[in-house]
Amino acid sequence: MSGEAVSNNARQQWLPSWLSSEHPFPWLFPASALMIVFGVYPLVYAIWLSLERKHPVTRKLTFAPTYNWGKLLGDERVWNALANTFIYTGIALVLQLVLGMLIALLLDSDRKGYGLLRAMMTLPLVIPPSVTAMMFLLMLNGSFGVLTRGIIALGLLPPGYSVLGQSSTAMAGVLLAEVWQWTPFMVLIMLAGLRSLPKEPFEAAAIDGATAIQAFLKLTLPMMSKVIAIAVLIRGIDLFRAFDYVKVMTDSGPGTATETLTSYAGRIYFGNADFPYASTIALLTLIVVIVVSSLFMKIFKVKL
Repeated sequence: MSGEAVSNNARQQWLPSWLSSEHPFPWLFPASALMIVFGVYPLVYAIWLSLERKHPVTRKLTFAPTYNWGKLLGDERVWNALANTFIYTGIALVLQLVLGMLIALLLDSDRKGYGLLRAMMTLPLVIPPSVTAMMFLLMLNGSFGVLTRGIIALGLLPPGYSVLGQSSTAMAGVLLAEVWQWTPFMVLIMLAGLRSLPKEPFEAAAIDGATAIQAFLKLTLPMMSKVIAIAVLIRGIDLFRAFDYVKVMTDSGPGTATETLTSYAGRIYFGNADFPYASTIALLTLIVVIVVSSLFMKIFKVKL
């Protein structure tokens, strides 16, 4: 018997039998434990909380399985927040997708310096969303914000106008921060898809006299459809739970103009300490995300 075999046998004698075997459990256990602790347990706890009712005086929880769901169905702020969430998600998705594709087309080149530009696209992604929200909160300030002063100088807004202080423009201000930070994510995904496309169809189209726009519409978009669908699905799920920008920049205001489902749940959770009702709203968000994502995957035949 060789020395290496003896060394392996000696090592296995010191290890537990289940750890030295080829059974997958030892290697799946850490990931499974993390999933249970940070995924399954919070979900089960939220479901349990949604079936409880918090007494307004004694603050004790009593079992009332239909109370929070009935309250939710009759709460106008929930449906207003749901509408705002869909508007926020839809506008942000369209802007990020269009801008991401256009910028990716510009950066899809092997010329000198373009690699550095592609690397710089990751810089906004490493900034915490709360920091980005604070940055745009200052830039959109009605008194000294550089963006607001620039727009006023162009004559598009009256002097002293507060973008985030008016219900008609507050959502646009929050979306500006969202689009600025997460458009690079779309750019990187679109770039990866563009760089993986075969060159032969485009060479044949050029020989046949196809223009760049025709090649984009007839070749690039169809071949990129799966990549675009996956990017939209990932960003859509993330956008639907938007909280940081709304909380920091407007705190769901003015009034409820920028209130989303997650920000409303956060207000109830941290402001009123009504944990059962906040959990019910969070579960509604989860249900809507699952339903919409499932329909999207079925319609566009996305397989993850």
